[in-house]
Amino acid sequence: MTAETVLYIVIAGVLSFALAVFMYGYKTKYKGPLRWLFAGLRFLSLFALLLLFINPKFTSETYRIEKPKLPILVDNTSSIGALEQTENLNSALQLLQGSNAITSKFDVAVYPFGDGLSLQDTLTFSDRNTEIAKALTSIEEIYQNETAPTILISDGNQTFGTDYEFSTRNFSNPIYPVILGDSTKYLDLKIQQLNTNRYAFLKNQFPVEVILVYSGVEEVRTEFVVNQGASVVYREAVRFTETNNTKTLSFTLPASRAGLQRFSAQIVPLSEEKNTTNNRKQFAVEVIDQATNVLIVSKIVHPDLGTLRKAIETNEQRTVTLMKPEAAANVLNDYQLVILYQPDRSFAGVFRQVTALKKNTFLFTGLQTDWNFLNNAQEVFQKEFTLQDEAVTGQLNPNYGTFAIEDIGFNDLPPLQTDFGELQVTVPHEVVFEQSISGFTTGSPLLATTELNGKRDALWDAEGLWKWRARSFVDSGSFLSFDTFLGKLVQYLASNKRRSRLEVTNETFYYNNIPIRISAQYFDQNFVFDPRATLLITVTNQEDTKQTVFPMLLRNNYFEVDLTSLPAGEYKYTVSVRDEAVARSGSFTILDFDVEQQFLNANVTKLTNIATNTGGIATFSPQTQELINSLLEDNRYQAIQKSEQKTVPLIDWKYLLALIVLLLTIEWFIRKYNGLI
Repeated sequence: MTAETVLYIVIAGVLSFALAVFMYGYKTKYKGPLRWLFAGLRFLSLFALLLLFINPKFTSETYRIEKPKLPILVDNTSSIGALEQTENLNSALQLLQGSNAITSKFDVAVYPFGDGLSLQDTLTFSDRNTEIAKALTSIEEIYQNETAPTILISDGNQTFGTDYEFSTRNFSNPIYPVILGDSTKYLDLKIQQLNTNRYAFLKNQFPVEVILVYSGVEEVRTEFVVNQGASVVYREAVRFTETNNTKTLSFTLPASRAGLQRFSAQIVPLSEEKNTTNNRKQFAVEVIDQATNVLIVSKIVHPDLGTLRKAIETNEQRTVTLMKPEAAANVLNDYQLVILYQPDRSFAGVFRQVTALKKNTFLFTGLQTDWNFLNNAQEVFQKEFTLQDEAVTGQLNPNYGTFAIEDIGFNDLPPLQTDFGELQVTVPHEVVFEQSISGFTTGSPLLATTELNGKRDALWDAEGLWKWRARSFVDSGSFLSFDTFLGKLVQYLASNKRRSRLEVTNETFYYNNIPIRISAQYFDQNFVFDPRATLLITVTNQEDTKQTVFPMLLRNNYFEVDLTSLPAGEYKYTVSVRDEAVARSGSFTILDFDVEQQFLNANVTKLTNIATNTGGIATFSPQTQELINSLLEDNRYQAIQKSEQKTVPLIDWKYLLALIVLLLTIEWFIRKYNGLI
């Protein structure tokens, strides 16, 4: 308490005493004990009331010891088992957790990781991917502005993600790798990478590129073979030396049958090889008998055109052709979808043919659109435009039900440019995005789809689509999420297939080292998406006929199931709706590929480099005790005494108020008892 507060309390006491004496000691009518009793009660009530206004406070100071943190990242992937390092990992972890000196100096926390940090307590060594950079970055964020040296128990082999050697250069805390495995180089042949298209067209050739790598000092000769079932479809002899240890083979294979075609690539192993798992890799190609042809008609040159082409052709089933409106009018019948970009009067012939042929269209408008012409050329929408433009963003409609849309952060994407004015869609339609200006929706659609008399159309009322694709890449490091969204839109518009109440979307084949997801949408009798439905998927392994039932979880405007736990094989599935006679069936294949079993050694170089770059020390697992000694002797990691000051009231106002009420109540009852009221 400050001296000023003490002075106020003294003044309050003197003032309360003076008032009590004046009221009951100077010319009072009360005699005897009642006089002093009333004076005492009045003094206490006045003093308590003044204390309530003064609200005296005092400061309490507490001290606590804060130990430095010691997060331990533990590699929980199958590569640890493949390198026979599970025992070494468990021994190192037990030594760290069981050290009384470590636990007394540090707050220890263990984090298993695979493609991210895990919440599980036990180690299974079953994760199929390793992303060390993500795990280290997560720890850096968790212990931001804290002293937290990080122990990384791993073989250092990362299967995807950014390079952790470079992503840790600016880390604030040292990293101490505990290396599992050794740096011994064994004689080995492996398929480093195999590239091919996911789709091919019937009676065409599809390209295959294979990168083969040899580790050894002697010259060796072997063969690279590709099999389809029991038949050999490609064979080539290869030779390696210590200096010429990489071969890139490029060849084509025939797409002779429609449907899913499975292949097995193998570099014939040598008798001395320790690991032959990485000599073989399965791959598949879906052969289709026709492609989806998309025509983009535009009179102007704009970055959006390149964005559309790139995004659509991400799927090899689709080909895109760009034409001027004068040339496009006579070839529309060769295409399943016509994209009209910022039409003007030169598009008159194209619009006449679109109407005559009932072609599905995807119309883009912008600052160079001739709205006088466009309002008269079609009857789907009208816009009251002005000569002003405005910047708009897209507000995703979570209830859009025509097809499943995953929110990739649309609300945070850059604004697009459009002509100022109200847009009205005059036929039954669904809005994908509403126009939004400074966070407020305008009521006009930015993107809407219509389906009328078997003809499907979409309108995108803004230009600058390239900004969205670029920003999506910046945010996620890939164009995949944006291209997938646009691909679904193109797939819907390019098809005249009648909608079903239950729509299921899946790939024909998956690799078992990536997420395996199947999505579905269920509509009621009015074709409105029904989020209350319960969807189940029954998956049957065609080899052993084992059936497994999974619930499908609601994700905004679609249902989804993750089947990553299924082993490699061929499967049939049936999606059904509980209490409804609606079901859809299909099939898919899971190809076996465990990227974690492709390694022979620990990546000693990268683990040593991150230790050097961050000020830590790299040790092998048998040297864990040396790491413990180093941590204990390092003066950078000291417990810190922290003080915490709290300012609290001398008497809680609730108790003071209760005391005032009690004193006044007692005085009232005494007066009443003695007939003074």
